[in-house]
Amino acid sequence: MQFDWISYAVKAVGVILVLWIGFMVIRAIVKRIDKMLSKHDMDPALRGFAVTIARIGLKVMLTISVLDMVGVGVSSFAALIAAVGFAIGFALQGSLSNLAGGVMILIFKPFTVNEFIQGAGHTGKVKEIQLFQTHLLSPDGKRIIIPNGELSNSSVVNYTREATRRIDFVIGIDYGDDLLKAQGVILDILKKEERILKEPAPFVGLLELGDSSVNLAVRPWVQTEEYWPVYFTLMQAFKLELDVAGIQFPYPQMDVTVKNPE
Repeated sequence: MQFDWISYAVKAVGVILVLWIGFMVIRAIVKRIDKMLSKHDMDPALRGFAVTIARIGLKVMLTISVLDMVGVGVSSFAALIAAVGFAIGFALQGSLSNLAGGVMILIFKPFTVNEFIQGAGHTGKVKEIQLFQTHLLSPDGKRIIIPNGELSNSSVVNYTREATRRIDFVIGIDYGDDLLKAQGVILDILKKEERILKEPAPFVGLLELGDSSVNLAVRPWVQTEEYWPVYFTLMQAFKLELDVAGIQFPYPQMDVTVKNPE
């Protein structure tokens, strides 16, 4: 049987042309996808991931088409790819879970960089959001790296997303002190603090009659960035002003009765 060099040469040239044109088309499509995603203000990490997936998928389709041209069984090749993909997915299921979590975080944005959050048992300021993990900076300066799979599957408290926050104080006074006087002193302190919002109005009310103290709920609203500065200023003011007014902060007390054994 004579080897047909001409037909194989023609087929080889056809394959090379298909690959050359195919890669040019893929490059153009990928650039178009990247440009389209950038117009929608998508996160750079998520945009890069989507572009990479599109590029790989198009190249796989081109490869299968070329193999079909040269007579390689596409069905067996596809089955091999599926088997390899299943094995890789099973081996990297933890990493894939983190990847999926990162994509969900970048799409739905429960938090963004520089917001202060609590999630997966950790609290801190968001420094980086990567596809596989999120970096937090704790209040005492520790870098916390959390897998996105854990973070996306747990409750997240975002402390800085809203413009205002309420500060909750519980001030205990002695049972023998004047309740209305104590409320008046606290309200005067709140009125003097300019960083406290007028609306919603600050609230001072009787919270509970405790075992050793009468507890007042004090609830002013502030701008979120002013939360801690106002908190510490008010705590000091409560102590100083209530001392001047003669309002006592009671200590826990216990009455002990000793029986005479006689």
